Amino acid sequence: MLAVALAGCGSGGSERGTLKANFGSFPDSLDPALGVTTESWNTLQNVNLPLLTYEHADGDAGLKLIPALAEEMPEISDGGRRYELTLRPGLRYSDRTPVLASDFAATIERLFRVSSPGSLFFTDIVGAERFAETLEGGISGIETDDASRRIVIRLVSPRGTFANELAMLYAAVLPANTPDRVPPAEPPPATGPYAIAAVKPGRSISLRRNPVWLDGNAEAMPQLPGGDLDAIDIAVVTNSSTQVNDVESGRIDWMKGPPPPDRLPEIRRRYLNTQFREEPTISLFYFWMDTQTPPFDDLRVRRAVNYAVDPAVLERIYAGTITPTQQVLPPLMPGYRKFELYPHDLAKAKALVAAADPADRDVTIWVQNYAPHDEATQYYQDILRQLGFETTLKVIDPTNYYAVIGDQSTPDLDTGWGSWLQDYPHPNDYFEPQLAGTSILPTGSTNWAHFDDPSVDKEIARLSALPLDREAYARLDRKVMGQAPWAPFGNFTNATFVSDAIDLDAVIYSPIFGQDLTSFEFK
Repeated sequence: MLAVALAGCGSGGSERGTLKANFGSFPDSLDPALGVTTESWNTLQNVNLPLLTYEHADGDAGLKLIPALAEEMPEISDGGRRYELTLRPGLRYSDRTPVLASDFAATIERLFRVSSPGSLFFTDIVGAERFAETLEGGISGIETDDASRRIVIRLVSPRGTFANELAMLYAAVLPANTPDRVPPAEPPPATGPYAIAAVKPGRSISLRRNPVWLDGNAEAMPQLPGGDLDAIDIAVVTNSSTQVNDVESGRIDWMKGPPPPDRLPEIRRRYLNTQFREEPTISLFYFWMDTQTPPFDDLRVRRAVNYAVDPAVLERIYAGTITPTQQVLPPLMPGYRKFELYPHDLAKAKALVAAADPADRDVTIWVQNYAPHDEATQYYQDILRQLGFETTLKVIDPTNYYAVIGDQSTPDLDTGWGSWLQDYPHPNDYFEPQLAGTSILPTGSTNWAHFDDPSVDKEIARLSALPLDREAYARLDRKVMGQAPWAPFGNFTNATFVSDAIDLDAVIYSPIFGQDLTSFEFK
């Protein structure tokens, strides 16, 4: 890879060295069609680009949609059913093959072939549902012309979130000949400022400047930063306390995850605003319950769990890095209106379980092996035992966790720990992927509660076709929590902790992707 820099907008600095970073877990996939974890999205944000993306900025400014591979924002017509975009001229992948308009159609079709969790965002394209069934003949609602670089997308019905969905990494454009199963050590070629140069699955990832970015893609996409660093080397270190020690000593430059709860007070005291910063996120932690099988198919049992779980206890477990909640929408999401349907009441919870008297009291609880999520789930396990259930805890490596709980063939998916960091800044992202019946998929499912309520589905579909209606989403939040498919308990505050060699003020925390790798600079 070339270690040369361009001057000006869309470029990076010259000979600025290598950022050494630690992740607590390996990305679940380096294929943008399949990655769902923050580690995956954080890595790929500046590697594989969609037609649209978000401004590289903190806070609300980072929620602004901008063109990426497309020349301009889409031209929308036919009452919101037709989107027309034009690919920028001269774009190439990191293997130097040209980026074609027809690659977009192939990319969306591939989502359905690989059972991507992102496929559900594109089922409203004309012909997509038929293609999902047959996997033949292409998606008729996507028309492309490589000569003019024109892309036309026709929807069955208007979808107010579709521009946001075009900016998701699932829609990052890949070559049309990308195989359905990409070897973990051979990720797809890049269009962004960085390319993945080497992978040791489960252990490390090396990013290097994309030579094609320097040769032309940067000039074609002047709105996008090229990064200040020549290389980014990411190693997986599962012990977060070890990561803290390495940052303090300067052996690494940045740890992606938050410090462990027992180290936070000291880190705040010593490094706040010099090497350490806390970042509000639009996120949710919750315990999901399988609403279709005993014992959680009984609403009384699900409500009992909500009364029994005490978000204040979980706030202490997370050392103040979560804000207690009992609802679907996070505070920073449009449509949020605070309510509390289930004030902590263990006696009431026990009475509800006694009234339900479930015949099946054997419960398997799922969690990823990552602190403090595992400790939080041990607390949840104790609560279920107090309610009279026999429990088994299944602890899964974070790299595979979502694949396991999203696979309908996995036995005993009774209940477990879940989290959601917004895909895009619209409340639909908290309802359709996680709570619509259409999101219960054989593999790659993100509706872990298997919640399928026709009246909720109808409202999700209605609202997704309209301009944003905050009050209607607030009512939907209450309606869903009345059915208690989850026991929500916290909205997460993330952290950025860097060595004293890094300019903390320069680091951008994207509300979509987390720390922006193009923003790291050495002092």
